[in-house]
Amino acid sequence: MKSLAAIIFILFFSVFKTQNIYSKAYGNPKNPPVIFIHGGPSGNATLFEGTTAQKMADKGFYVIVYDRRGEGRSKDENATMTFNESFDDLNALYTTYKIKKAHILAHSFGGIIGTLFTDKFPRKVSSLTLAGALFTQQETYNHILKEAKEHFKNDLTLLKEISAIENLDKNSAAYRKRSYEIASKLNFFDMPHPTPESESLRKEYQNGEFYRNNITNANSPIKFYRNESLNNLDNTAVLKEINRKGIPIFAVYGKNDGIFSEKQLADLAAIMGKKNFKLIDNCSHYLFVDQQDEFLQFIKLKLK
Repeated sequence: MKSLAAIIFILFFSVFKTQNIYSKAYGNPKNPPVIFIHGGPSGNATLFEGTTAQKMADKGFYVIVYDRRGEGRSKDENATMTFNESFDDLNALYTTYKIKKAHILAHSFGGIIGTLFTDKFPRKVSSLTLAGALFTQQETYNHILKEAKEHFKNDLTLLKEISAIENLDKNSAAYRKRSYEIASKLNFFDMPHPTPESESLRKEYQNGEFYRNNITNANSPIKFYRNESLNNLDNTAVLKEINRKGIPIFAVYGKNDGIFSEKQLADLAAIMGKKNFKLIDNCSHYLFVDQQDEFLQFIKLKLK
């Protein structure tokens, strides 16, 4: 019969193995820590890590990147993809890298996770930065489909597709997926006028190891919508509550990020104040690649 200590060790080892989260830190541990939260569900941190993490570290930050459990390089067939699981992964990073507080830098769907984590664990967060991050999800979907109906008004096939999307369950993986597929057809994620610098960054990424590890898990959104009841959120009230708690909120968005309406961005700027909000010209959803220098300047100015 196994001793109690042996049983505890086996259980701990099993949990550790199932929670094998990919993470990596860049820079000096004595510098202010920044945790980057990638988009998804089904995303990963490879684009940010392969283009920007070290350069941000060079600005005087201790940059921690990771792939959420069940996504990217953090393979786990037992992952549930819930917010509480994401919080567990984030809290584990604090332990792994021996940090008590960190700046949260959240991109795309990572903005939902970063906002909820900041509200739940305010003592662990020095600031929250939304970078092309979702915050009012249904408004984003409504905006995409409205713009699509106008843009494709003479295309009966696509109008039929848009109508079919609007009739889907709005709390489903299919609704999210097909809405973003329409956004892609509108080039909403594309930089309008690529610069030599942005083209060079993308080429370097595509030729490197990070692109080869650009792993996506098609089951992640399905699991998320099956297991997480809070799956189509308006975080306006949560952001206001974070503000009331005295935690600085910053936001940086691409002016040409088509998934957000002018009203959404104006509402967001009103929450944190215009001095903490920045729109970058000739820039879309992946702003840390589209306009990396301007993105990093904003981060350094606000977080230091």
